[in-house]
Amino acid sequence: MPGFQFQETSIPNLLQITPLFAPDHRGFLSKTFEKSIFVEHGINIVPWEELRSCSRKGVLRGLHFQRRYSQDKLVQVLHGAAYDVAVDLRTGSETYGKWEGFYLTAENRQMLYLPKDFAHGFLVLEDDTLLSYLCGDRYDPESDGGIRWNDPQLAIHWPLEKVENVILSEKDSALPLLADYKSKV
Repeated sequence: MPGFQFQETSIPNLLQITPLFAPDHRGFLSKTFEKSIFVEHGINIVPWEELRSCSRKGVLRGLHFQRRYSQDKLVQVLHGAAYDVAVDLRTGSETYGKWEGFYLTAENRQMLYLPKDFAHGFLVLEDDTLLSYLCGDRYDPESDGGIRWNDPQLAIHWPLEKVENVILSEKDSALPLLADYKSKV
């Protein structure tokens, strides 16, 4: 049974993870988390809460983060497909403001580990896409923050050609730009 695989990205500590997956004639068994294996790979997430979101094709959520109670996250698509984006907001980081995007699908079973102080967002590519987030701290509405998904400074290459239109919440439509966020830090 093949074990976990941890793949580094161009942003330090942002990892793409292939979980243990064992198919047979009955179906499959998958293990998505084992503390000791994650710690061996520099991930010491202490689960506080698990969230799930289900969205229709074209929904774009993000880019979200928390100022206090910053959450590291383990993200996985359980059904459907999404283009998942992480933006480094770590103060003093050499890759501050850099983003990286990943296709996460139920079929490829890939997971993404986002360290604390990253903004996170995703574009849903199929109807009824279900995402799971294992979060390393509590949700704190008072420290909720975000950066606009189409900030020209970030210049994220969202695969907009894969959706008919982008569906945003009012809140996400009104998020500030990175320059506005940085001036308040």
